[in-house]
Amino acid sequence: MKFEPPLQRAQLLRRYKRFLADIETPDGEIFTIHCPNTGSMKNCWAENTPCWYSDSGNPKRKYRHTLEITTTPDGALAGVNTGRANALVEEAIASGVVTELQGYTRLRREVRYGEENSRIDLLLSDDAGDCYIEVKNVTFADGADGSRGLFPDAVSTRGAKHLRELQKLAEQGVRAVLFYCVQHSGIETVEVAREIDPAYAEALDVALNAGVEVIAYRARMSAEEIALFERIPFQK
Repeated sequence: MKFEPPLQRAQLLRRYKRFLADIETPDGEIFTIHCPNTGSMKNCWAENTPCWYSDSGNPKRKYRHTLEITTTPDGALAGVNTGRANALVEEAIASGVVTELQGYTRLRREVRYGEENSRIDLLLSDDAGDCYIEVKNVTFADGADGSRGLFPDAVSTRGAKHLRELQKLAEQGVRAVLFYCVQHSGIETVEVAREIDPAYAEALDVALNAGVEVIAYRARMSAEEIALFERIPFQK
């Protein structure tokens, strides 16, 4: 995913009211931008650290600029725009980076499915069958060296719902994949955050036993581009 024009750099002063952030540009201008992240953003930003933002170019938007990349307390980079995760995964599949999901002839987005009125992020199809892919963005790093990625970073009833839907598909013999899109330069492994959301962890255990696959890839990030490039281990 290339940024044209490239992202602009600033200092992140604070994040507040969930969807707002104040930044200071290199020339000293301070203004508010949109923070497109519904999670807690735990451990993936700090005050007065470098950040990068995009400009929609739309003067009619209340906040025309969007926070894209932050610097963690450990100095890593984190992609906090969760709205980009699906596109990153789709791009990586199309380019052949995600070798585990090759060979399908058609891709659809946001397809309704399941008993709980859900929409699957990506649906791959061919003559042999379908592959349902639920994408989750990972930016929460924990551990002594910050290399252990955890999901979720807050209680996620919606995430547990998606796991139940994937579980039912797997029980019917349909390929079902939970894809962790890791937008964090320091994370080397991914696991479920059991202490943060025990219900999600339990739902994942059931889904795995039913045959749901888990795939985790991490991204390279810069002002010019974000792209998935490497599979990393998922620890049960």
